[in-house]
Amino acid sequence: MPTSHPFQLNEIVNLTTILKPTTVMEIGVGFGKYGLLLREYLEIWGEGEVYEDWLRKIDGIEIFEAYIMDHHRVIYDEIYIGNALDIMPERDCYDLILLIDVLEHIEYKHAINLLNICKQKAKHVIISTPKDIGHQGVGYDNIYESHLSQWNKRSLRKALGRDTLFISNPHSHICLYSDSITVSRVKGRLSKEKLSFFIKRYFFPLYKLIKPKRN
Repeated sequence: MPTSHPFQLNEIVNLTTILKPTTVMEIGVGFGKYGLLLREYLEIWGEGEVYEDWLRKIDGIEIFEAYIMDHHRVIYDEIYIGNALDIMPERDCYDLILLIDVLEHIEYKHAINLLNICKQKAKHVIISTPKDIGHQGVGYDNIYESHLSQWNKRSLRKALGRDTLFISNPHSHICLYSDSITVSRVKGRLSKEKLSFFIKRYFFPLYKLIKPKRN
């Protein structure tokens, strides 16, 4: 399907807002959801002052040309049609590459090759792949919709290396590949966000209940 489940949106968008990339390549754009979300949260949400003044370069690759519609050409600066394994070696480097629900559609050895290319072509790579790919064959007349490889934390870490941060999610393996300093910074930021949520959710209401009343 040219889409992915909605229960990972928060984690992926949050990672991109922490990284604040100025150039992005999304491999496997599908319907274009993440391109749109990145435009909104990198260009508009707390960032720009002029609504139509977009400062980020967001490109995309889609192997199945029939998925591309008019709205894609508004969202993305450039859309490349074809196999990412052929296209990425010819492209410039990016701050961030997105591989959201892509790896499971590629045979393992070719997926490893793609990951190696992405590691060379980007400062940061965000990956998400289902914990259980189930069975999926051809969809929307697209042979590339078939699920061909199952991934887990071990296989992802082996392919990406030590500088990989995994983000908890019940449905997908979500991870960030980056340099050790960035991984440490993002990990610290996520810990602070979790603590802040806990305090607001539990501590403040409890304090209101138990604080002594003034006469």
